[in-house]
Amino acid sequence: MDKQLTKAEEQFMQVLWELEEASVQEIINQLPEPKPAYNTVSTIIRILETKDFVAHKAKGRGYIYFPLVKKADYSNQTLNKLVDGYFGGSFKSMVSFFVNKNDVDINELETILEAINDKKTEK
Repeated sequence: MDKQLTKAEEQFMQVLWELEEASVQEIINQLPEPKPAYNTVSTIIRILETKDFVAHKAKGRGYIYFPLVKKADYSNQTLNKLVDGYFGGSFKSMVSFFVNKNDVDINELETILEAINDKKTEK
């Protein structure tokens, strides 16, 4: 998987990842106001199908859509692109950027380090 989602596509995927499966109307119900038109959502869902992010199954006269790509897999791919594109592939550079530009709290940094250490001991 090396495909990127548009902002609208990602918004719909977030709903599908949360619900695990949904009709077009159920997706619309989860979106903030102003709600997009049914045809707009239906079109974007079909685009997501052509990108192999979503599949469907028949239910009554309609379809139920479900994600084919796990949220964690897409998040990981997106984060790797960000690190590669903006920080020369260096996770350390990215963390340093956020620490310097966003006043990351020392407690947040310690929590991140603990999570990294926990992950290392799992392997």
